[in-house]
Amino acid sequence: MNTDRERIIKIGAGAGYSGDRIEPAVELAEKGDLDYLVFESLAERTIAIALENKRKDPDLGYDPLLQERMEACLPICHRKGIKIITNMGAANPESAMVKTAEIARKLGLQGLKIAAVSGDDVLNLILEGDYRSMDDGENLSSIRDRIISANAYIGAEPVVEALEQGAHVIISGRVADPALFMAPAIFEFGWSLSDYDLLGKGTILGHLLECAGQITGGYFADPGFNDVPGIACLGFPLAEVKADGSFVITKVPESGGLVNTATCTQQLLYEIGDPGTYMSPDVVADFSKVRLQQVEKDRVEITGGTGRKKTGTLKVSVGYRDSYMGEGQISYGGPGAIQRAKLAMEIVRQRFRDMGLNYTEINCDLIGINSLYGDRIDAVEPYEVRLRVAARTNTMKDAIRVGNEVETLYTNGPAGGGGAAKSAREIIAVKSVLIDASLVKTKLQYMDI
Repeated sequence: MNTDRERIIKIGAGAGYSGDRIEPAVELAEKGDLDYLVFESLAERTIAIALENKRKDPDLGYDPLLQERMEACLPICHRKGIKIITNMGAANPESAMVKTAEIARKLGLQGLKIAAVSGDDVLNLILEGDYRSMDDGENLSSIRDRIISANAYIGAEPVVEALEQGAHVIISGRVADPALFMAPAIFEFGWSLSDYDLLGKGTILGHLLECAGQITGGYFADPGFNDVPGIACLGFPLAEVKADGSFVITKVPESGGLVNTATCTQQLLYEIGDPGTYMSPDVVADFSKVRLQQVEKDRVEITGGTGRKKTGTLKVSVGYRDSYMGEGQISYGGPGAIQRAKLAMEIVRQRFRDMGLNYTEINCDLIGINSLYGDRIDAVEPYEVRLRVAARTNTMKDAIRVGNEVETLYTNGPAGGGGAAKSAREIIAVKSVLIDASLVKTKLQYMDI
């Protein structure tokens, strides 16, 4: 292990969520001169849905794009010596490891060590304990019979251990997003897990990279205000990291998008409450003294982050069956489109009352008129408008009836309705609780190819 202060490691962000594009990751692997490629693919509810798939088939429960991503990127990474770190294991890291090994064999790859990080599943602890939601203070006993998953956000330590054991591909479940990116720096530079200033800097690194294309202009683009070149071929970011925790955010030359202090600032502030107290499993990071400097075109240097001792607790996302949602949409066009859509809305509401439809919440929106900002602003009379009716129900049967009733507007008026669509689905909701970190025991498994 080399701790040379001038040495740089390059970490690329290959995905910012489960369904993200694959081509930018391939571009990073091919042209980014990377040491590590990280796929961050878990949102709050993703793992609860994945667990439902695992219950149907014990060999499933990992990210549905695992195979496609690995087939596209694993041969390049193997050839170039790039290590892959990902939370695509979701609810089943062990099966994801087995599947990745199968893919590697089919691709004719050899000399790979694949690791699975598990232990984040704490469902039994939550079901047996007495916990209150961080969101609303409600005791989880009120939803205990509807809880389907509980996963703790674990830190970088097991990922670092897998790297120390020579793993080339590391697949986890619920590891905190920044930890996936910080683990390579801890391993490569020999950072102590109690050097909280360095871990604070590493957490900022991970926070900036975790949403992939957001920091290269994807969520920044606003024509006429923030113009982003080549956005249809948006390049994903990479970081050039030094042993002191400073780093440069950049992207592959000639790829679409841009990296500047504004795109980096926007991502730095993304999903941040108190910038001086960003709590993670590894450290309480302080973003308040971060400095961003444009050093070249598409190159921003980040310095100044700090951290302090971790809290000793871990956040747990608790997934539970909440309710059902039925939805129906239909469009109206031409003169008087808004008035006909409003009449359609009144008809649907009256129909729900007449049939005694049981719902706990309902939204009736005219998309393009009031669906985002309500009726508080004046809108120019449009030539087309789309009615959306969505209702929360306690049964799937009632949810289906919502969309069906909107669809009947086709033939039952008002005039000129078209493009009807309907859907009904179960709502998996999430509450968050804190548990003692000492209760969570992580586990590592390996396969050699």
